[in-house]
Parts: sequence; structure tokens; C-alpha cells
Amino acid sequence: MKLVTAIIKPFKLDDVREALSEIGVQGITVTEVKGFGRQKGHTELYRGAEYVVDFLPKVKVEVAIDVDLLDQVIEAITKAANTGKIGDGKIFVTTLEQIIRIRTGETGADAV
Repeated sequence: MKLVTAIIKPFKLDDVREALSEIGVQGITVTEVKGFGRQKGHTELYRGAEYVVDFLPKVKVEVAIDVDLLDQVIEAITKAANTGKIGDGKIFVTTLEQIIRIRTGETGADAV
């Protein structure tokens, strides 16, 4: 089992959700987050004063999947979240040692 974590632009969330649904992903977790990468934030003008916005709004999408779906999930997220501009985000893939469904006690792929 793998945990795919994608940090994307907020307005791309619906596109990513739809792309994942189309390939059979049943559940995702979404968290509103803030951060920056190479873009290092940006400056804004407010009431004549310039100030730096260090942390930009992003969305973190987490998906627990079977290894067989990994390439499809990465491709779906990459295509759906891509704008071609700086700050499109990142995808992280980690190994899940164990998954347990609390209600039934199911484990592994059955718990997803």
C-alpha cells in the first residue's frame, strides 16, 4: 500500500478529485495548507503599503492506494493539477505499513 500526498493549487482541487474518481479511487483526504517552495511567496499592495506574503494557500490531497494504482494516480494528479506555471505543486509517495478500518477491523487493501 502507498500513501500519495499531493500539494496543489486550491482551484485545481475539483479537477484532481474528478481525475482520481475516473480511475477508481474511492476516498481522499483534503487539507487546506499554506507554504512556499522556490517561488518564495510574493509581494502585495494593501492601502498603499507593500507587504510580503511568505506562505501561499495550497491544498494537500492524500490518497491511500494499492501499489497497482500508483502510476495511474500519479499521472492523473499530474495532468489535472498542471497549469504550466510556477507553484503547481509536488507529489510525495510513501509506503504504508498497515491500514486498519476502525469500524470493522479490516486491514490492508480491504480497509481502503
